[in-house]
Amino acid sequence: MAIRGFHAHIYFDPDELDAARALAEAAKDLLGCPVGHFHAAPVGPHPRGSVQLSLRPDQFARFAAWAPEARGSLTIFAHGLSGDDIADHTRYVVWFGPSETLDMTAFA
Repeated sequence: MAIRGFHAHIYFDPDELDAARALAEAAKDLLGCPVGHFHAAPVGPHPRGSVQLSLRPDQFARFAAWAPEARGSLTIFAHGLSGDDIADHTRYVVWFGPSETLDMTAFA
């Protein structure tokens, strides 16, 4: 399976929303990546509030070098886009910060 791109989900609690917005904006400015909707509550497999960044493979390489320091105390869940949602969220993953349990029933 070919990885054709990546999603990076910035997780946040309500008191971290401003930090998440600032991080997403910084990623957009640095990489030119689209920033999705800010979800205040869990959505899909994601256990907390989140916002999605959509990254091409070349953008992800830069993101992966930048994110560990830029994230501050926020957790970022990143995964490949292969067309297989289960593999994308279990096998083709990178965590920046502590890993969290995903709700895989979203793919049932």
